[in-house]
Amino acid sequence: MGASLPDANKPDTTAEPITMTYHDGSSRVIYDTGIERPYPDGKLIVSRTDLAGHITHVNDAFVEISGYDIDELIGKPHYILRHPDMPKAAYKDLWSTAEAGQKWHGYVKNLCKDGSHYWVYATVVPNVRRGETVGYTSVRRKPSRSKIEAATTQYAQMKQDEEG
Repeated sequence: MGASLPDANKPDTTAEPITMTYHDGSSRVIYDTGIERPYPDGKLIVSRTDLAGHITHVNDAFVEISGYDIDELIGKPHYILRHPDMPKAAYKDLWSTAEAGQKWHGYVKNLCKDGSHYWVYATVVPNVRRGETVGYTSVRRKPSRSKIEAATTQYAQMKQDEEG
């Protein structure tokens, strides 16, 4: 059984309600405003999770762009940020790569608390202590607009294939 998340608060702006169902079987209603937040220049967004993908650490840049308070993030599944435009296959690849002890790189569209979104170029690495993986660290950088446009097209096709 997954750690269920409460439904998102409806934003003041026009937003599409979407029911998200996650790999652990839990689901929640989120809102997508279609508004993109600019990635903060010169900053890295950092988070760490345990083996199950629950957030154990976030930096100030993560808190700032996500719109969540730190206590709304720690202990929650990282999928609290999953945007409905992201194909399941992207996360499957991320997790299978990281669980195999390898470094994963990719472009990710994340959902903010207020229903807006932001794009990142993410690097995920396993945290290894005494030869055992104890969790994962993700460091996000600002992606180029051309890479965001390419990922948007690719992910739309992947989503269509998943639903088709």
